[in-house]
Amino acid sequence: MSDSPTFVFVHGGQHTGACWEPTLDAMDAIDREVRTLAVDLPGRRNEPGDLATLTIAQCVRSVVRQIEEAGAERTILVGHSMAGITLPGVAQALGPERVARMVYIACCVPPQGATVLSTLKPPVSWVAGLASKFMTVSKPLPAPVAKWMFANGMTDEQRRAVVAGLVPESSVVTREPVDRTGAPDVSTTWVLPLRDHSLKPALQRQFIDNLGNVDEVVEIDTCHNVMMSEPAGLAELLLARR
Repeated sequence: MSDSPTFVFVHGGQHTGACWEPTLDAMDAIDREVRTLAVDLPGRRNEPGDLATLTIAQCVRSVVRQIEEAGAERTILVGHSMAGITLPGVAQALGPERVARMVYIACCVPPQGATVLSTLKPPVSWVAGLASKFMTVSKPLPAPVAKWMFANGMTDEQRRAVVAGLVPESSVVTREPVDRTGAPDVSTTWVLPLRDHSLKPALQRQFIDNLGNVDEVVEIDTCHNVMMSEPAGLAELLLARR
């Protein structure tokens, strides 16, 4: 349908837009006319940016520019993990008339004025804290750690794809206070993976409270990287909320 919104996908830390490919393929198999855009944040693949000095505002501007270049007038914004600090700014920049819905998938949403780093719990906080303390850009996680954090319960093929897709990440952005002032109140869905090792369900419920105005919480029995472990189920969930 010509007036259908474009699904805009924003990846999390140490990932690129490629992580959404299994879900995009599944959506296309259900509806060949669905419009999708999986962006890269600055410093990943072909999107220019310096990870050592990256800011949330730069991430927001990058996503908005890619949306404008794609000609997407109405959108459904879908974010995963650390995209929780970018999505509100994108929604504010676009305005409520251009955002039909927001979908947060296992996102990190610190309290207003707090940082990503301050919200994390062991052992994830140990990994992120060391990276933040000693380097401005962190290397991709070692394979055993990445599999535990992102890919528990996945098939061997899926786990290999997760590890192969990891990229360096900005450590400085995890220390930047978030500011959601001015973010519009639009329909919001939270997808909560019940076997998430990176952001435990109880922590995500705190993030839901931090965000506020979440219309629905959809639990799914899988790991952190839902878009790679359960692409067909996620595709159906998203398409049902157009």
